[in-house]
Amino acid sequence: MAELKEADASQQHQEDGGIKRDEDTGEEDSAGAAPAAERSDAAADSDSKPSTTTSDRHISIQTKLEGLETLVDLNGAGRKSCPLCPEEKFKACYSHKLRRHLQNLHWKVYVEFKGSRMCICHLACRNPKPSLSGDQVSGRHMAHFHCVVCSVTIARKTDMVSHLKRHFNKGETEASYPGGSDAQTEEPTPSGQAYEILKELGTNVQLLPNHSTPLKSDTYFNRKMKPNRQLVFCSLAVLAEERNPLECLDAFGATGIMGLQWAKHLRSTVRVTITDISDTCVKMIRENCELNNIRADGGSRGPRGPDRASCEPETAPVATVEVAKMDANVMMHLRPFDYIHLDPFGTAVNYLDAAFRNVRNLGIISVTSTDTGSLYAKSPNVTLRHYGCHIVRTEYYKELAARMVVATVARAAARCNKGIEVLLAVALEHFVLVVVRVLRGPTQADESAKKLRKLVHCQWCEERMFLKLGNMVDDTVPCHCHGSLPGKTAVQLGPLWAGPLFNTGFLRRMLSAAVQHSMDDVQPLVKTLICESECTTLKSLVHGSSALSNQVECGVVIKTLQSGEDGDQAGKRKSVEDCGNVVKKLKPDASLDHPPFYYSIHRHSIRSMNMPKLNKFLQYLTEAGFRVSRTHFDPTGVRTDATLQQFKSVLTKYSVPTGTNAAGAGQSATSNEKAV
Repeated sequence: MAELKEADASQQHQEDGGIKRDEDTGEEDSAGAAPAAERSDAAADSDSKPSTTTSDRHISIQTKLEGLETLVDLNGAGRKSCPLCPEEKFKACYSHKLRRHLQNLHWKVYVEFKGSRMCICHLACRNPKPSLSGDQVSGRHMAHFHCVVCSVTIARKTDMVSHLKRHFNKGETEASYPGGSDAQTEEPTPSGQAYEILKELGTNVQLLPNHSTPLKSDTYFNRKMKPNRQLVFCSLAVLAEERNPLECLDAFGATGIMGLQWAKHLRSTVRVTITDISDTCVKMIRENCELNNIRADGGSRGPRGPDRASCEPETAPVATVEVAKMDANVMMHLRPFDYIHLDPFGTAVNYLDAAFRNVRNLGIISVTSTDTGSLYAKSPNVTLRHYGCHIVRTEYYKELAARMVVATVARAAARCNKGIEVLLAVALEHFVLVVVRVLRGPTQADESAKKLRKLVHCQWCEERMFLKLGNMVDDTVPCHCHGSLPGKTAVQLGPLWAGPLFNTGFLRRMLSAAVQHSMDDVQPLVKTLICESECTTLKSLVHGSSALSNQVECGVVIKTLQSGEDGDQAGKRKSVEDCGNVVKKLKPDASLDHPPFYYSIHRHSIRSMNMPKLNKFLQYLTEAGFRVSRTHFDPTGVRTDATLQQFKSVLTKYSVPTGTNAAGAGQSATSNEKAV
């Protein structure tokens, strides 16, 4: 019985610890199980220098090539066996050949994770699969990798990579199998060791290792959404200039970075409330508040480390934030807010009714939609289900998505007898952001509902036109494709928002807020939006005060700080009356709104012709008498009030055949103009 117990212990030690075979070929015959176990323990002690002990980590897991070479005494004389290959796989050889074998096979065939290489192993560490005849498979089926986290053996390299990704998504980055000296899986260590700390706009937040996978992590954080967070911050800063203090709501906190930025930079002008339905997120938000010296109200704190419960902030908190574990719809039904930001994972249509129910008059609602599959016409059935719109893939699909989201927001506001004024609509690669101002009253709701119209789109030339209001309308587009081609080429899309997507006065104040808070990354985007709202080029953009010192939205004059510089009250009243007169003059003039949609210069280029540069082409359109500007929706897009036929005529006029001299072609075009 004693011999059987020793044999079982020896076999268990070989399976878990990965004991390498004896290096000297002359000592292959063992006298018994006990001497073999003693030799293996001695070998393990001698090989523990480059890595951890064999009970913790397999010998095939190394950080440097020297650690793999020290498994065998390469300086000694005689033939030596490979520590990671059986005798039948690689016979004993001299040191120079063995070193070459370790470098070219085991060190080059590996899977890397957290600075450690899991080299390929050919030892009998795993039970071979039996064949159909019942015999065990040998040879190439013995090759495998040892996981650095859980010590499992996996044959395929791609399977090991997927296995490690699952560990990473679960937050398991350290050895968690029995015997590991650093295995602590019950409770994460303090933030300085287990979490990544990211700083954005002067605000520090803790991030879990799996923060980039929304389906695996509660505290999701996307680094590519930084422009979205900065645009939302600038819109809130503009509203804080009009009236304060503001009741602000970040309905989907996650890490809480957006609400913390509001509280840290706007201080007493805002009262921030951050909500999330996840316990993990609420706990993380409270820890991030403590990290930024912000007091978190709304419940007891949940410190994660042993020292956090006793420590108190040395200085007074810079701001106060209310953190609540509550569903977003419930929170918006309970309390009124001046500013509400909705940024769920996917579509936000399920939260619009609750948002418009309690928002205050002239308040702002910002909606971020990340379901780009349905917004960009990749899933038309989902688009029809969520937004009630029929769309197809077009060259202007991003602006189509923005107008579709605005139309959904306008319908939700009209159900609460409220209208909207679109201040900002941005559609980038990862999200669609819409910022609207809420105007109470059924009259404002009716005015907003009148701007929801169908769009007629030609699928051949991509000309488009909004249908006019009324029952008897002509659904033909201003192109000749329906006459020259058999069948119908036009389809009806929508209903979509047919009004403007930008407010120039609001965007100019957003640019001032971006400069004031040193947001250098978002300033070029805001400048492009200002040019797009005015339908002008960047060269004609005048920085500083515009023609109207006050912001005009839906005929309502919003007073700014510039209008309060005068000390005379009568002067103030006079300036406001003057602005009201200007509003009355500007409101019926529909030509001030930017033209809807844009054309892509690459989509409508002529074959075998070199088209002009985009800036030159904008100059040619301006000289032809059209309003033009670039658009943020498409880097090659041109927003203009010209029709597609006029757009193509100007493009054809200044395009030159391939292989000819552009200067000569330009001179010939000039001479042709003079002759005409």
